[in-house]
Amino acid sequence: MAKTSAGILLYRIVGHLEVLLVHPGGPFWVNKDSGAWSIPKGEFDPSLEDGLAAAGREFEEELGSPMPDGDVRTLGEVEQRAGKVVAAWALEGDLEPESVVSNTFTIEWPPRSGRMQEFPEVDRVRWVGLAEARTLINPAQVAFLDRLEALYDAQQ
Repeated sequence: MAKTSAGILLYRIVGHLEVLLVHPGGPFWVNKDSGAWSIPKGEFDPSLEDGLAAAGREFEEELGSPMPDGDVRTLGEVEQRAGKVVAAWALEGDLEPESVVSNTFTIEWPPRSGRMQEFPEVDRVRWVGLAEARTLINPAQVAFLDRLEALYDAQQ
């Protein structure tokens, strides 16, 4: 069965639409940029937890602050290349990237060294315009940007 993740696409309007993206931490992602960024998200079991609740929990774990209050709009689901299904919700809000304190994970690094190291789940956070976001984000998640842009355009 495919793994399922839920996340929040936080956006703000500063003369134009910007979205908050996160870069995964750890040694596997250190030299990857284009296509490596994501919305703040994490895995959950849909039979045990509501997707939006999971998205809020993951937002807080990855960014160190609770999801802002506001009207949440569904952006649907996408399937990433490895088969993981990601559900997302759009939320207008603001957050200072410098204030982010991500949770951490521990892995054996280097592999087979017997040495355990701790890494942040998110090592970088940025506000970016939609054009740049489309080059940075996981290719499957571009659909979320398109859906957010359509929602925004419909309100104008």
